[in-house]
Amino acid sequence: MTAGTLVPVFAALGDETRWSILAALGEGDASASALAGRLPVTRQAIAKHLAVLQEVGLVEPVRVGREVRFRVIGAELSATATKLDAIGRDWDRRLAAIKDIAEGL
Repeated sequence: MTAGTLVPVFAALGDETRWSILAALGEGDASASALAGRLPVTRQAIAKHLAVLQEVGLVEPVRVGREVRFRVIGAELSATATKLDAIGRDWDRRLAAIKDIAEGL
């Protein structure tokens, strides 16, 4: 996962409603209608938010009979977390180097 692929993921996650949808799907697969029943958002708005999450690879539709449910793609979330962890480690190294230089003056 490159920095370029993180930008759309972060843009998708930057919306509070999409974050709430992901949290709800973390508890189990659900349809747009079921999510609309749990969140203070219309079914149509849920469907639009799910489309954004699907476009960036965070959720996928799963047909169960006549119903389409959505599930979180854990591998994509894990890859995002791994990349963020690597960025954090890089910053820690840089800050430690700056500290060493400052203390050496």
